[in-house]
Amino acid sequence: MDSITAPSEKSPGMRTVTAARWEAIARRDRRADGRFVYAVKTTGVFCRPSCGSRLPRRENVETFATPAAAERAGYRACLRCRPADDACTSPRLARACRMLASDEPSVRCRDVAAALSMTPASLSRLFREELGVSPRAYRLRVLAERAKGGLAKSASVTDALYTSGYSSPSRFYASASTELGMPPARARAGGTGERISFVVRACSLGRVLVAWTAKGVCDVALGDDDEALVAGMRARFPRASIGKASAPPWLRDVLRIVDGEQTTRDVPLDLRGTAFQERVWRALRTIAHGETRTYEELARELGVPRAARAVARACATNAVAILVPCHRVVRKGGAISGYRWGVDRKRVLLERESLAAAKRDRVDGRSRA
Repeated sequence: MDSITAPSEKSPGMRTVTAARWEAIARRDRRADGRFVYAVKTTGVFCRPSCGSRLPRRENVETFATPAAAERAGYRACLRCRPADDACTSPRLARACRMLASDEPSVRCRDVAAALSMTPASLSRLFREELGVSPRAYRLRVLAERAKGGLAKSASVTDALYTSGYSSPSRFYASASTELGMPPARARAGGTGERISFVVRACSLGRVLVAWTAKGVCDVALGDDDEALVAGMRARFPRASIGKASAPPWLRDVLRIVDGEQTTRDVPLDLRGTAFQERVWRALRTIAHGETRTYEELARELGVPRAARAVARACATNAVAILVPCHRVVRKGGAISGYRWGVDRKRVLLERESLAAAKRDRVDGRSRA
């Protein structure tokens, strides 16, 4: 086993970067792609070693053997190098994505379609079927993610938008607030001024962190180590004002839901994602307690039958465990796939909900009799 593929973790809670892996990242070595991915703590994004994004500081980097491991640690996939798409179902789609992720401001969807010998309509259909979004929406999201990483480092918002690939300030401001989840000036400050409160409690699944803003719950994470849970939450909100607080009235309901003692979800939520991600998360909340869906079934219900991979990525990026029940989505045949907070926890949740549903059905049956 060479030093690039060898595990770099000294312990489960410490993922140092070996010299060989750091050299591969610094050289943007394509030969290392598929052997590991690297994640940047300050942005919450993980990339391929060959990613063309700005080189991060070494102390802000940790590496993972697989994209799934990075997602379980709370990172989201880079929309520039698409590290989670090693087995893209369409080479043409992969090429289109690379073109739309270009730094060149003059990139247009119609030009991408022409380069691929497609009509704009057929390109749009390919994206909607495979990814659940239009080519334009994909391009805007790539630029917004790039801008988000550069806003805090740039001298001004204007510098950041041009560096990221926007062709004009008007285009940036027309979409940035929606894509970034906050006004650009506030994103440049890394969420400075936003107040996030949290608590960590014991639960039937180990430890649970619940964080909230004035709008509602923005993070529910499961784990075994309080410090790791808090570190993951801080990585998502690097410059927000974060601190422990007295429990709100609905916290008891959240804990009862986590422990399976309550099934209602009448809890305020502050979900933050792209339009497609939030659409998937809303659909997850309609899956009844004790039921499951496959990624393909959920994609069909959303009207994008070929976007199962995009649905799976949206499930993987969900940061609000159980209240947004991504654990109720399984592979074909009912196989239990990866879960951000551990496959064992997913199995416990599904078994517990199945038993509760069966018990409820028996009680209902006796009542009808």
